[in-house]
Amino acid sequence: MSDPRVQAGRLTQALSLETPAIAIAFADDVPAGVPAFDGTVPAGCRFWELAAKRVFATSAADHALCSIGVHTHGIADAPASQSEELQASLQAMMGLDYVTEEEVAAIPVMREPAKYVLYGPLAGLPVPAQIVLLFCDSRQGLVLAEAIERVDADTAPAMGRPACAAIPQVLNQGRAALSLGCCGARAYLDDLSDDTALWALPANKLDSYCDQIERFSGANKMLSVFHSKRREDVESGERPTVAESLDRLG
Repeated sequence: MSDPRVQAGRLTQALSLETPAIAIAFADDVPAGVPAFDGTVPAGCRFWELAAKRVFATSAADHALCSIGVHTHGIADAPASQSEELQASLQAMMGLDYVTEEEVAAIPVMREPAKYVLYGPLAGLPVPAQIVLLFCDSRQGLVLAEAIERVDADTAPAMGRPACAAIPQVLNQGRAALSLGCCGARAYLDDLSDDTALWALPANKLDSYCDQIERFSGANKMLSVFHSKRREDVESGERPTVAESLDRLG
């Protein structure tokens, strides 16, 4: 696998990312030099935004206010009260007809629990990443969707609530996923704005994704010019052939 710093640079350059690529890894022990998270967050998804700026490790205690996240991530050593909190959250959501029992049962969860979740910028995480997260607008998402389809030989599933389910979805299936977020994640994350979505990629395929993202980014830029000039010509009364429109690219 390439140097994560190189991969991060390739992603930022090809997609013009405003938020750097974020890396996530699960572990039963915290590696030397990785600081424990110091603070309190209302939900586990909040860690994603903080991870764009620094490296840290979280335990069950750090996820204490997010029973949904503890459930999807299968975090070990969670206190018994988490189960009660989860049931309270689910009952409230079911009361609003936001989810049904069948839909809850279908939410992806981690197959193997871990004691710690490590977060940080892709360029700075000191252990191999398992998941890479990207905050992208629709134009960037177009390039990602095309690149992912070529690498995974399938379109990326578009997921809704809960946003954190994208993590186990990708780890369990071994292919990328698009998360449109959920109302909670959009309340807790400034980077998940109305014109932004979250893309989760399996890190072990990142070199292949980067290759295709660069190819499709370049192709999209060239074809955008082609189509813009073709529109100008048609709206001015011309009926150009494809060859004539290609000539206009110089």
